[in-house]
Amino acid sequence: MGNAEEAIKKWRAEIDRVDDRILELLNERARCNAQIGELKASGQATVFVPDRELEIFERLEAANRGPFPTPALRNVYREIISASVSLQRGVTVGYLGPPATYTHQAAIQQFGQMADFVAVSTIAEIFDSVEAEGTEFGVVPVENSNEGVVSHTLDLFVESPLTISAEIHVAVHHDLLSKSGESRAIRALHSHPQALAQCRGWLQLNLPNVPQLPTHSTALAAELAAGDDRIAAIASPVAAQLYGLRVVQSGIGDSPHNTTRFLVIGRRPPKRSARDITSLLFSIKRDQVGALHGALEPFARHAVNLTRIESRPTKARAWEYIFFCDFEGHIEDAHVEEAIEQLRSRCDFVKVLGSYPRAEPI
Repeated sequence: MGNAEEAIKKWRAEIDRVDDRILELLNERARCNAQIGELKASGQATVFVPDRELEIFERLEAANRGPFPTPALRNVYREIISASVSLQRGVTVGYLGPPATYTHQAAIQQFGQMADFVAVSTIAEIFDSVEAEGTEFGVVPVENSNEGVVSHTLDLFVESPLTISAEIHVAVHHDLLSKSGESRAIRALHSHPQALAQCRGWLQLNLPNVPQLPTHSTALAAELAAGDDRIAAIASPVAAQLYGLRVVQSGIGDSPHNTTRFLVIGRRPPKRSARDITSLLFSIKRDQVGALHGALEPFARHAVNLTRIESRPTKARAWEYIFFCDFEGHIEDAHVEEAIEQLRSRCDFVKVLGSYPRAEPI
């Protein structure tokens, strides 16, 4: 036993020496970053550069020979980059509050813990805050793998001058939470409508007679549950920790692969990255036969791969729709430019929302 203790002591001393070297290198990196910050300040450049972050992540992941796990590298460097940005001048990010919503988690996943996060009450307020320069960026939900699009987000893009800077995919894990942790005490269930819908099967089987009351966010539901023993909430494990709740049942979602896609919105387009996608809106000429087929044909002709298309009523006239689509490539790619130019000639309205780095799939 004595030999093992001596060996452990030796290796811990070695870890201390390695940690000292890591600390020295982190400060050296911070000094380099500060020089970049001074150069950016003179040109009013943004401190959030998603293409550069993607380059760092992919280069380090390709170079890693282990045994440090490659998936953990991105988490470590997310916080290193977040701290570096805070040393330059920081970044303000609006999200759908209160704290511990999935939108908040998405914002932390993209910007790290050191960003200045601003909670607002509605998705519209996120757009308003970025447009009015109250925050530099905003994070908004756009679609869920089970329940489809967040219609309100798509509607706001129609009139907004903002551009998409990045996308984020967040794995959604729903827990049933309450102060007591006892299901028999539950008299009302609160959560965001999407969360209620994503747990529909479990709720019908286990709490069929408990009223379901929608809230603006899962975190707000957790906040309500923290103030009343009779209220339960569907929210995340993070919300349980933040609001001091107990888990009645973990993982009550109907799908184990539930993922929500979020978009980062800002006032300036990001630079080209190694793997961009582009989003745009268009409305077709309603009085022409085959108008939708004609609008989509340029994408096929120029080998532009559409990855998503969704329709929304315009609200201007009955039975008139706007289409929201994503496709692979950057707006400055020659074949993409040609496809969009032909699209414009066949549509009443075309609006490019931005080209931005594709997120890592979950």
